[in-house]
Amino acid sequence: MSDIEEAYTEEEDVIINLELEDGTQMECVVLARFPLEDRQYVALLPTDQLDDEEGEVFLYRFSEDEDGEVILDNIQDDEEFEAVADRYDEILDELDYDELVDAAELDD
Repeated sequence: MSDIEEAYTEEEDVIINLELEDGTQMECVVLARFPLEDRQYVALLPTDQLDDEEGEVFLYRFSEDEDGEVILDNIQDDEEFEAVADRYDEILDELDYDELVDAAELDD
């Protein structure tokens, strides 16, 4: 398995409530939590877009405080954001490959 620490599965939904700039809340499911260089990142999908193939995935820096509370930070640097987006795409490719290999093994 890759260095994916958490990946979305229907049995283990991890939900995070995002507070938007206008003060409203958006409920999101954690699709993946993964490291890149010396930081942790998280990919989130709004729960109202779970059935939408074109749903918008949000990428954030992820950390926890000493009490275990989740801290999400915006990725301000374009270069960092591109690197995180590329890594998330690689994770999706790895998951697709793993699913194909698993399906092929079942056919044998």
